[in-house]
Amino acid sequence: MEVGGASAGLSSQADKRVFRLLRMVCDALMVGAGTFRRENYKPLTLDPDRRAWRAARGLSRYPQMVVVSKSLELDPDHPALAGALILTTGGADNPALVRVAEIVRCDDLAHGLELLRSKGFGHILCEGGPGLFGELTALDLVDEVCLTLSPLLAGPGAGRITAGAPHAPRGMRLAHILTADDGNVLMRHVRR
Repeated sequence: MEVGGASAGLSSQADKRVFRLLRMVCDALMVGAGTFRRENYKPLTLDPDRRAWRAARGLSRYPQMVVVSKSLELDPDHPALAGALILTTGGADNPALVRVAEIVRCDDLAHGLELLRSKGFGHILCEGGPGLFGELTALDLVDEVCLTLSPLLAGPGAGRITAGAPHAPRGMRLAHILTADDGNVLMRHVRR
C-alpha cells in the first residue's frame, strides 16, 4: 500500500523501529528494481550500536544490498548501488552498472536465492515490491511476513502486497503482534 506513490506515508515511529531491527539482523536486503527507484532507496546505514551488535555476531558491517532487475535499467550513479548485488533473470546488459555493482545472473528467483546463499547470505530480508514478493510467494520461498497495519484510510491506490500470477494460498500463522500507541498494529506471520 502507499500514500502519494510511496509506502513511506504509511510508516510510523514503531514501524520504522521494526524496519531498522529487521535490517540489523539480516545478511542481505533484497528489493525489486521498481520499488528501489520509487522509494528512492538510500545506501544502507546502521547506527554504531547496531553495527557493534552485528560485529559481535560475526556479521558484516552492513547487510548486502541486493536489487532484483530483469532489465538492468538502473542508474549506476545511484549511491545505494555502490557495492550492491544485482540479481537478474534477464539477458540485459548495462556495462556502466558492472563498474559499481556485481551482476548475478540466474535462471529464476529460486536459483538466485541459491546463489545468494552460496555467497554466505543465509538470512535474506525482502522489502518488496509486490511483483518480487509475488514471485517469491508463488515459488513458495517466503518463510515469514512482517506486516504493519496503519490506522489510515487512504485510497484508491496500490493493490495487494503481492502481484503476479495466481498461485495456491500459502498457510501462515501469527507469531507476534504488537500494538503501538499511535494505533499501528505490527504483525509477524511465519510459515505453518
